[in-house]
Amino acid sequence: MYTEYKKDYSNYLGREFEFKRYGNSGKPCLVFPPQDGRYHDYEDFKMVETLSDYIEKGELQLFCVVSIDSETWSDRNGNPRERIEKQEKWFKYMSEEFIPRIYEWTGRRDLIVTGCSMGGSHAGILFFRRPDLFETLISLSGAYNPSMFFGDYMDNLIYDNSPVHFLRNMPSDHYYLDLYRQKNIIICIGQGAWEEDLIPGNKEMEVILKEKNVPAWVDFWGYDVAHDWNWWQIQIKYFMEKVLRKG
Repeated sequence: MYTEYKKDYSNYLGREFEFKRYGNSGKPCLVFPPQDGRYHDYEDFKMVETLSDYIEKGELQLFCVVSIDSETWSDRNGNPRERIEKQEKWFKYMSEEFIPRIYEWTGRRDLIVTGCSMGGSHAGILFFRRPDLFETLISLSGAYNPSMFFGDYMDNLIYDNSPVHFLRNMPSDHYYLDLYRQKNIIICIGQGAWEEDLIPGNKEMEVILKEKNVPAWVDFWGYDVAHDWNWWQIQIKYFMEKVLRKG
């Protein structure tokens, strides 16, 4: 399997970020790690191995990145405005700097975005804020309401990073809704151990997308399906097969 480890400089954040690429042909897929995770989590926890057939056949290539969660979402004792301002810089780095580079490196724009747990949250936020950048969302066990991390604090940037808020209030004639309808939207969560706090937000997303007439596959797996890597391996294999076979 082709692999490449690199560092990428962000003008928005004024520093370098590590990432690793797996494969050099096929649909590009941007992968976010779980909370406070690293670019190598996807490999360490056998998600890359799970998708290796597609990568080695030239059907899929992964770009696994880092987050700055420890400085933003996870920094519960920090100033909330400063935390979300830094998160917004990371969002702009991803959407305005790193993703355009993926287009350049691959020569393709049919980008998939995915992640597990907090990575699923990042994938969902990026997709719903910038649907023009992606073809497909596969969000596994994500959170869609920042109150889990910021409590009752709310400002304009928290709102912009809260899909359950900005989607619910999106006007029916907003052009993003037509963009969403042209995309593949997959949101999945188990109903077993450690998923309990996330299920309400996923159900809320299902209701909102239906109300907005946005086709989405919101899939609630069984009560034995836990918030853990062994289930995310099964889920990503299942959904990626559907996406790649769809073309």
